[in-house]
Amino acid sequence: MEVILLQDVKKVGKKGEVVKVSDGYAKNFLLARHLAVVSSEKSREIKSQQDQAAKDKIEADRQQAVLLKGQIEGVTLKMEATSGAQGKMFGAISSKQIGEELEKQFNIAIDKKKFVGDNTIKTFGTTILKIELFKGVVAELKVEVKEK
Repeated sequence: MEVILLQDVKKVGKKGEVVKVSDGYAKNFLLARHLAVVSSEKSREIKSQQDQAAKDKIEADRQQAVLLKGQIEGVTLKMEATSGAQGKMFGAISSKQIGEELEKQFNIAIDKKKFVGDNTIKTFGTTILKIELFKGVVAELKVEVKEK
């Protein structure tokens, strides 16, 4: 019997796959536990519509990330930090602080987990940080740190 899996099933397949299993396994386990539906013309049509909707959502999210990348690369974030005895920065500026300041100054919300690589700033001057907004869409943010 061919079924379309509604969830990942160990040793059978992943969610959304059409797999062929024995009739007893399908009726007594997969269908009874709502892990799969019988593969028919209507169910395959519904699955293809859901797949298309998922692809459309991913493409819309990627387009949104490209627009956000344009906004981020067009700005320079200016921050201030206190200096120590020899003119060195006291402490460091974290990605959380950078995200909060970016939202405060330019109304652009970025999660601190989106920053790629070493994302703490420990020196005065201009630093370029990379932010991965979507898979394959990486923006570069200029952060200028001055002494208070």
